[in-house]
Amino acid sequence: MTVASIKSSADQRMQKSIETLKGDLAKVRTGRAHTGILDHVMVDYYGSPTQLSQVANVTLIDARTIGVQPWEKKMLNVIEKAIRESDLGLNPASQGDLIRVPTPPLTEERRKEMVKLVKTEGEDAKIAVRNIRRDANEALKKLLKDKDISEDDERRAQDDIQKLTDKFVAEVDKLLGEKEKEVLTV
Repeated sequence: MTVASIKSSADQRMQKSIETLKGDLAKVRTGRAHTGILDHVMVDYYGSPTQLSQVANVTLIDARTIGVQPWEKKMLNVIEKAIRESDLGLNPASQGDLIRVPTPPLTEERRKEMVKLVKTEGEDAKIAVRNIRRDANEALKKLLKDKDISEDDERRAQDDIQKLTDKFVAEVDKLLGEKEKEVLTV
């Protein structure tokens, strides 16, 4: 293992942590409807759990309503039940072959809970980034111990890893700020 490969690996793993955070933040409901909140709803499709987007067309009808149109008519009740039983607090209603999913406005108390959830997700992402930094620094120390690199090279590499960590922690903070603002906007 080389210094460059350690840095590259750390960079890739930190990038994956950011992508995971973005996915987790997309699940957090805001006052406005968006199709992303239904991405993680699983539907029983002929005995196997399948993502909602694989069995229906999910669109926005207006700012507060999501439309779900199943590709098979007999999936209507199954999809409606799956959305109702998800932990999203949504109450779908069938209208012919379309399921309307109104997103209720968030109360002030619920918004504050959502902000706490967003901050928790962000803290988890920061911990993941710091753990990657620790792993990279341990790998550098091992290279130094095995006399594969000099102390100066190890110090420089640790500084580079720290700069990388700072960059990704700043990215997490930026994402959190945007999501928090989005959740608190009435």
